[in-house]
Amino acid sequence: MLPYYYSVSEYLKDTYGKKLYKLSLSGNMTCPNRDGFLDTRGCIFCSGHGSGDFAVKDIDKAKTLVSNKYSGSEYIAYFQSFTNTYADAQYLRELFMPVILRDDIRILSIATRPDCLGDDILELLDELNHIKPVWIELGLQTINNSTADYIRRGYPLSTYDEAVKNLLSIGIAPIVHMIIGLPHETISDYIATARYIADSGASGIKISLLHILKDTDLYNDYCKGLFKALTMEEYLAAIGAILPALPKNMVIHRLTGDGPKNILAAPLWTADKKRVLNTLTHYLKENKIYQGKDYDTRKPDCRD
Repeated sequence: MLPYYYSVSEYLKDTYGKKLYKLSLSGNMTCPNRDGFLDTRGCIFCSGHGSGDFAVKDIDKAKTLVSNKYSGSEYIAYFQSFTNTYADAQYLRELFMPVILRDDIRILSIATRPDCLGDDILELLDELNHIKPVWIELGLQTINNSTADYIRRGYPLSTYDEAVKNLLSIGIAPIVHMIIGLPHETISDYIATARYIADSGASGIKISLLHILKDTDLYNDYCKGLFKALTMEEYLAAIGAILPALPKNMVIHRLTGDGPKNILAAPLWTADKKRVLNTLTHYLKENKIYQGKDYDTRKPDCRD
């Protein structure tokens, strides 16, 4: 456990008195960036599994997959792969309702896009959230407009703002993803994105290091030498700059991430997650860095 930030593990202990393990699930959906509605190529960094490389369709199978890591009996059902509200409301009701009603599920977590939250979907999420807590994860990644275009995010920042506003109106403060290491971004970009997320009303943040996966368009650009992967030293400096810019009560759901080792091209040092987190602990301690140290409400405009 790192004492330098408010981890999701600490939040769960504070709220539920115990650790809850996530079950990575697939809702058998696609994404408007893949089915032709916006694009057919997907986001530039996504694998063919839509960032859900470890997701399965059956809850009991998912429980078996984590049984060697977790001996508890209560879980978070995490619909992870692709866009998990990109379907009609009836399909989503039939998918989510049996899951949230299970005795062994304490939280329903749904990863989606800000542009896939229509009124009927919001109505369903409101209903589900009155049964058990619903976490909605939004993939913002960056507030830099040029970078957003490069990664083929497919929606403007105003769409994110509207989605967060609508979610907050039904009592759901989202968890928002950002990526460090995107081509040509700097620490000032990372801080601007992190502050924007915090000031938007998000309850939590997932900070992912950019993983360059084989057979993606991002990998092709990497092979052409158009950008470099972050070194561990650059990663540590980025986290060291972001954490102080976040409010102390914001839940940190992730500080690195797992790329499938069989298709991970770079940075290869991330494959040893234990070493990465131990090194980060030492870095934060040595530099007296902690979450909220420099937090304020300023939002520097670094989107261009």
